[in-house]
Amino acid sequence: MKRIPREERLIAALDLASAGEAKTLVERLGDSVRFYKVGLELFMAGGVFELIDWLTKGGNRVFVDLKFFDIPETVAAAVRGLRSRDITFATVHGNQAMLEAAGEAKGDVKILAVTVLTSLDQGDLDDLGFRCDIERLVLSRARRALEAGCDGVISSGMEAPALKRELGDRLLVVTPGIRPVQNRPGDDQKRTVDVAQAFANGADYIVVGRPIRQAPDPRAAAQAIQAAIAGVFAG
Repeated sequence: MKRIPREERLIAALDLASAGEAKTLVERLGDSVRFYKVGLELFMAGGVFELIDWLTKGGNRVFVDLKFFDIPETVAAAVRGLRSRDITFATVHGNQAMLEAAGEAKGDVKILAVTVLTSLDQGDLDDLGFRCDIERLVLSRARRALEAGCDGVISSGMEAPALKRELGDRLLVVTPGIRPVQNRPGDDQKRTVDVAQAFANGADYIVVGRPIRQAPDPRAAAQAIQAAIAGVFAG
C-alpha cells in the first residue's frame, strides 16, 4: 500500500469563479482539507498563481487540473512552468507523444493522465466514435500512461478495480465523481461512486467538489468525508 497521509487522500475541488471565493472556502474548511484542486474555471478568473503560492505556503498540496492537450513541445513547456510552484499533481489529456513530453518535463510534479471523464457514459463514447467499452478504453489509456512515464491516472471508481487488477500499484489512481448520496437532478457526473466504494475499488485519492462546496456547512461535509476515509484505513 502506498504511503499516503490519510488526511491528504481527500482533494477538494476549488471550482469557483474567483481566487477570492476560493480563498474564503479554504479558510472556512480549515484543517479539514489539506489538498486542493485548481481547475480551468478558476484559472480563467486571474490571481491563480498567487492563490497557489498562498495554498502551498499554508502547508497544503495543490493539484493543477488543466488537462493539457496541445503539441508535445507546448505541453512540455506548460509542465515546466509548474515546476517552480510546488505543485503536486498536473493532468494531461492527450496522445502518447503529449504524455511522454509531460513525463520528460515533469521534475517533481506528478503527471496524471486522464482516462475517460466521469461525465461520459457508454452512449457518449459511442457518439464520439470509440468502438470499445469504457473499461477497455480506460485500461488502454492507463497502460499507455505507464509506458509514457506518467505517475497516475484520473479514473472513475467504477474502473478502479480493473486498473488495480491489471496494473497493481504501478500508477496512482485519482478518482473524481464522488457522490456521498444519489446524484441530484441536473448533475453532469454520470459514473459516480461514494467515498468508501472508491477506496474499496482501489482509488488512492478522491476529488470532491460540489458535495463539499454546496453543503450548508462545507467544513462539516469535509470532516464527514475524512471520517469515512479514516474508517476505510483504520488500523
